[in-house]
Order: sequence, then C-alpha cells, then structure tokens
Amino acid sequence: MHCEEKYFEIYGKEPEAVAFCPYRISPLGAHVDHQNGKINGLAIDKGIHIAYSIKHNGVIELQSLQFPKRAQFHVNSIEEEKVGDWADHCRGAAKMLGEKYKLKMGLSGVIEGTLPIGGLSSSASVIIAFLSALAAVNDIELEEWETIMMAKAAENRYVGVNCGKLDQSCEVLCKKDSLLYLDCADDSYSLIPWTGKKFSIAVFFSGLERSLKNSAYNLRQDECKAAAYVLMAHAGLPYGKFKDAVLRDVPRDVFEKYADMLPENFRKRATHFFGETERAEKGAESWKKGDIEAYGRLVFASGESSVKNYECGCPELIKLYDIMCSTDGIYGGRFSGAGFKGCCMALVDPGKEESILENVESKYLEAFPELRGKYLGTICHSADGVKLGRQ
Repeated sequence: MHCEEKYFEIYGKEPEAVAFCPYRISPLGAHVDHQNGKINGLAIDKGIHIAYSIKHNGVIELQSLQFPKRAQFHVNSIEEEKVGDWADHCRGAAKMLGEKYKLKMGLSGVIEGTLPIGGLSSSASVIIAFLSALAAVNDIELEEWETIMMAKAAENRYVGVNCGKLDQSCEVLCKKDSLLYLDCADDSYSLIPWTGKKFSIAVFFSGLERSLKNSAYNLRQDECKAAAYVLMAHAGLPYGKFKDAVLRDVPRDVFEKYADMLPENFRKRATHFFGETERAEKGAESWKKGDIEAYGRLVFASGESSVKNYECGCPELIKLYDIMCSTDGIYGGRFSGAGFKGCCMALVDPGKEESILENVESKYLEAFPELRGKYLGTICHSADGVKLGRQ
C-alpha cells in the first residue's frame, strides 16, 4: 500500500498499524434509506486504508494521497463549524467520538483510497476507518451499531450531508459473499448467503468527481419529506414536525389514493420510494434463490427509476447506464451511491469481464472523448465489513 510508504517518507519510521474500511455498493434500495426504507448492500474489496501511529499529545496529523493539504487538529479542540476541506470527515468523526468518550491520544496518519472518489461511499469509509484508528489509540472498543450511528452523525451534524445509514451499515455489517438486507426503520437485518453461480462486481467511474454537499442530494430528501407530509395531511393521518416526516410512515394505499394530488416532483419521488422498497424486498428473495438473472433485472429497473422518478444522474452517468443495459454479460446495473456524477456499478458474468470492460469503455469514450484518462472501469468482489476492535 502506498500509504505505508508515504508514512515512512514523512515520519522516517514504519506506521504502528493500518486501519481499513471497505467501500460498498447498494444494488437495490437506492435513495430510500433516509426515508426508512429497505436496502440491499455489499461491501467490496476496495476501500480506504489509513497507516497510522499514536501521538501521546492528543494532536491529529493527517495527510491524504488524494488531496494535497495536510490537516492538523487536537482531539479536544476541534472547530465547531466545518472547515470546508477533505479532513472535515475526520474532524466530524473525532468530534462524535469525543462526545461519548474521553479522548487523550491523537495520531499521525496517511490516508489512501484505492479507487477514484465518487459513488462508493468513500466519505463514510474515511470516517469509519478513521474512527476505528482513533478508537484504537484511545483503547476504546466500539460496537457495530455504535460505529454506524457515530459515523452517520459525523456526516449529518458536522459535514452537513443528510445521509441515511445505508453506507455505514454496509461497511460495518457486511460479510463476504452475503447480501445485507436491512430495514432502516427498525435496524433489523439479515445476511443472506449467495448460493448461485459466480458473479463479479464491475465499477465504471464516469471521470467526474462529486460532492454530495454541493449536489441536489439534500434537496431530494426535502422533496421526499414534503411528499410524506402532504400525503399524511390528505389522508388525515397524524403528523409531527416536518423534519421527522418520512415516506415509510405513509401506507402504500394512501399513496395510491392521493398520488394525483401531489405536485409532480413530489409524486415522482414517492413513486420511486414505494417501487424501490418493493424491489429491495423482491431482491432479497431472488438472492436467497441464487437467481442472479432475476436479481439483475431488478437492479436495472432500479436504475431506470433513479433516472425517471428520482431524477438524479447527469448525461455521463445516464450514458453509462444505457451502455450497461445493452452489454452482454451484465446481469444488472445502476448508478452507485447518490447518483450525482460519480460512478455506476454492475453485477457481471466473471467469464465476460474483459469484453464487458472493453465494450463499456469504447462506447463511453466515443460519447465523451474528453474524459479519456479520467474514466476508469474495474472489477471488484464482495468482502467483509470493517474490522472493529484494537488494531
């Protein structure tokens, strides 16, 4: 790993430990976790590494191989407001950990991402990898759900992204060759082993980086909340504060009865929510049966709804999606992550990996030749979630 080499270059010694958190894909359950929907997820064998050593004075020094500016702060004097750079995710993580535990030790670390930024929950991976490292040097044993909610709070309360718990849950709970099926309403989940024929995971990076805090990500959540609020009002259902409204609290028959009374944008967001929740449920059943073809068709349908109903994506991502739909050997694919720039993911036939990568690249760069050298297609596989506990 380059982060270990860079650490030695900077500090003249080997790092004491390396923390790792995988990236994730969510084939089904797109854009519904923040509405307490149901999701399917897999951790993959690429992610964030942090090579680090303890600093007894409580200072945190961080260098990223992806960003030039070094960050430095003290565990007990973190800025109340985000600074606006890449290290805000780590500041937020330290702040959330410090609210619950007394922190004395800091660390020096070098962070490395093994794939380009955008679409694989790299921000959540950074937070969780850093949390595990900072907890380790302070002799703190974090539990799985404690880690998930602390990482989510770092994004919500400090970075300013109103994400749900999909990313964090996948990166902590997943096990290799098993699908995480999570109900975000009550946090109940199961890990469903794969029993069908072999598959690989392809990731296609558009060449466009993204930042959720500058996208329509938060706006889409407000539209979902507004749809829920209006539907409950029309149906005479009790409702509280707007900020607490979620579509999961709206019965499906209420949506079907009052859908035409919603503004078009709100109706589209709700249509996606109810359709995607159903796809996540059907997907879990297809996964149990080992039916990759049926599962893949649901993933393609999820991608179509993301474009038409949730209205995320950009011309580049939509082109990638269209190419995937017509590429032999791809069982199913869609935008990965929030779908504002970033990348697409696909479940593919391992015997056709090379032809799939070649076909998608040639057709995509024919449409967007200016992205040559920035676009990347690669093959990944499922993996375990983060390893918690002392390093």
